[in-house]
Amino acid sequence: MAMTPVSHQPLITPRPVPAELLAVLAERLGARLSTAWAVREHHGRDESPFDVPPPDAVLFCESTEEVAFAVAQAARWKVPVIPYGAGSSLEGHLLAVQGGLSLDLSRMNTVLQLNAEDQTVRVQPGVLRSQLNQTVKDAGLFFPIDPGADASIGGMTATRASGTNAVRYGTMRENVLALTVVTASGEVIHTGTRARKSSAGYDLTRLMVGSEGTLGVITEITLKLHPLPESVAAAICSFDDVASAVNTTIAIIQMGVPIARCELLDSNAVRAVNLNDKLGLKESPMLLMEFHGSPASVQEQTETVQALAHEHGGQAFEWATTPEARTRLWRARHHAYLSALQTKPGCRAVTTDTCVPISRLAEAVTVAEDEARAAGLPYFIVGHVGDGNFHIAYLIDPARPEERELAERLNEGVVRRAIAMQGTCTGEHGIGLHKQGFLLEEAGAGGVAMMRAIKQALDPDNILNPGKIFQRPAV
Repeated sequence: MAMTPVSHQPLITPRPVPAELLAVLAERLGARLSTAWAVREHHGRDESPFDVPPPDAVLFCESTEEVAFAVAQAARWKVPVIPYGAGSSLEGHLLAVQGGLSLDLSRMNTVLQLNAEDQTVRVQPGVLRSQLNQTVKDAGLFFPIDPGADASIGGMTATRASGTNAVRYGTMRENVLALTVVTASGEVIHTGTRARKSSAGYDLTRLMVGSEGTLGVITEITLKLHPLPESVAAAICSFDDVASAVNTTIAIIQMGVPIARCELLDSNAVRAVNLNDKLGLKESPMLLMEFHGSPASVQEQTETVQALAHEHGGQAFEWATTPEARTRLWRARHHAYLSALQTKPGCRAVTTDTCVPISRLAEAVTVAEDEARAAGLPYFIVGHVGDGNFHIAYLIDPARPEERELAERLNEGVVRRAIAMQGTCTGEHGIGLHKQGFLLEEAGAGGVAMMRAIKQALDPDNILNPGKIFQRPAV
């Protein structure tokens, strides 16, 4: 397919919200419907670089029944409905490009049923990742998907999130067993079961996971849990350059070491967390790693990895086996994004999200780094390099359009190299508003046409998070 320029400006096509709809919702849900500017503005902004008018109203739902009622009423007037979780999305998923109703699910934050014997749990979408792990730890279990931010389980499901543990435990796709979903007509359906596998018809659960709120509103999620590991050790290791760190990662994966986490921070990211959190880390490219298993297996893993890192110039190893020490090391990774934003006050980040076959990772990262350095735009690199996923974030002044244009040109180069390497434009953040042109290049016209057909069949009036993943005309 010919590579044509990709537009990154969202198409704004507001649809009027009738006063009758607001009156019906207010009569049923009272003060939990808000049209206050401050509330609307809060729900009209995420971590993406886009500035879009806020939704016309915000509705705070507390049950599946309330969501179904709200969606059914919105469907009567063909008014857009945008699910809202923790507001931490990076690609404009929650922005109301066609106006409408923001459906805030954060109050649906109950852990509904823990089945410790089966290692499953059923939760509402507003449950936060940290809350879930706090709830299940006394049963000797944990939920491993860790995207960095303390995101909501509903948002993580809708975007098919992954994060730091994906190299060992997989992504949301592998860890969601069943869903309760409100369809575009307001009907409540159930997909999947608590069983670990099924061959019963189309896999509607997998269809909804990663659909970014465009096919249904997720109101309950049944998840796989995993036993807390008997022993955990974390380590950091510094390198002279990013290529050496990435080549160490490739060697670890190719050796079959069952490493739980393998994260990269470049020197810019390390410098930022040192400034923000006073960690005193060596300011050079760094791998953060974690090992799970029995004491003997963890010892074997760490020795193997240390030897591989040494072969690639790894130095300044620092080990941590207590929870407090591990938390200190992982603070560097979890705080990297916000710490880097502090280095350029008032900036916004244009963030790439490519994932490539592990054998091509070193090339993808080093070329991206070389181009960013040559362009002179402030940047930092972090990545879940254990599964080939890395992010380079360009820090731009939103008042200077030329910086945004430069960042988008750099981003296009990163994405198109990934696609040429048989990788993907998004390893975990999703398409949203930002990557729609790249989806066409990656999936092809036929693939996107099939996605559009599914959307048309399930949401004929285009009310569910319209304008995301691909464009459809406003009704």
